[in-house]
Amino acid sequence: MKRIVITGIGVLSPIGTGKEEYWSSLKLGKSGVSQLEGFDTDELKVKIGAQVKNFNPKDYMDSREIPRIDPVTQYAIAGSVMAVEDAKIDWDDVDRDRVGTLISTGIGGLQTIEKNILQMKEKGARRVSPYFIPMMIGNMPSAQVSIRYSLRGPSSNVVTACATSNYAIGEAAEIIRRGDADMMLAGGAEASLIPIGIAGFANMRALSTRNDDPEHASRPFDKDRDGFVMGEGSAVLVLEDYDKAVQRGADIYCEISSVGYSTDAHHITAPDPEGWGAKQCMKVAMKKAGIELDQVDYINAHGTSTPLNDRVESNSIAELFGEHLPNIDINSTKSMVGHLLGAAGATEAAAVALQIKNDTVHPSTNFFEGEEGFKLRLVSETKKRKISCALSNSFGFGGHNCCLSFRRVD
Repeated sequence: MKRIVITGIGVLSPIGTGKEEYWSSLKLGKSGVSQLEGFDTDELKVKIGAQVKNFNPKDYMDSREIPRIDPVTQYAIAGSVMAVEDAKIDWDDVDRDRVGTLISTGIGGLQTIEKNILQMKEKGARRVSPYFIPMMIGNMPSAQVSIRYSLRGPSSNVVTACATSNYAIGEAAEIIRRGDADMMLAGGAEASLIPIGIAGFANMRALSTRNDDPEHASRPFDKDRDGFVMGEGSAVLVLEDYDKAVQRGADIYCEISSVGYSTDAHHITAPDPEGWGAKQCMKVAMKKAGIELDQVDYINAHGTSTPLNDRVESNSIAELFGEHLPNIDINSTKSMVGHLLGAAGATEAAAVALQIKNDTVHPSTNFFEGEEGFKLRLVSETKKRKISCALSNSFGFGGHNCCLSFRRVD
């Protein structure tokens, strides 16, 4: 069976642009959460978020294209440019018929949707942009990246809410494994940190309202957590057939050894209270990878900072790993970058790959005290550790669960 490896990482995040700045911020436990800027928040219950800072789309695309591309796709292009550069791909030596894109978004071009609805309401239907539809539909991040590089392999978009980019990476790996491509650009992008997006999540009481203390608002697994912090950005990974990566002399971060899926079939937003789905996707990922419970060194938790999700996930991990739990380091990247929705899984997969490559586990910040019976060993400070096997969880509204398993490549 083909082995799938990560050879390139591109990240546009609230704590840094590019893998170097992102990794440096993760090690330092830097928070990307702050007071929201760029629009009026007076009528919003939530006034904090994890925004991308100092992003200039001209650094990644022709200025003439920018007005016709929604920010979510701009973010995806930026992540892809960085990933391709990091992978040191010489396109003259690559069969572009065998390279695909699976860069997904959970919500799509929400900024374009909001803008054109307001335009139509204020100035009439004739003022709706002719680019409205191709700007806002969710397949455009993958499509625009494939157009940019003339990649003619499989190109698609998977939408599973907050599990979206874990699904995208998992499916991209399977596309290579079954022989439909040799290389995939895979990941996720999200740019929904605007008034309508904030109001929607805030009114369902999913967001933290710790407006007076933004840096400590995202606190996964802490007993005083009160909701997630909405974030934005992108992460794109270059996935390759291991043999072909070695043949071209690529620098390998780690292997994606398997992906496990499950569905709660329980509720549109709440996880199964017994955690069946969370446990099942981890079990499936380990079984497919041939990993035993005592071989897992590290788990990147979904860890959203919402009361119900964190409780279900922590109980599920504790029940599944039992006596092996004390040997597993666990963190939540969301403690620093917030919840990037459809880009969350990819942002966290990038963090996993960097931790494996650098023999280092980043801290899970803002954890002060767990609930009664909390058993997970959260990493409070950056620590050195050689990670041989790792898992990364993503769970989405609708009950979609996905676990990626990673393995060190020496």
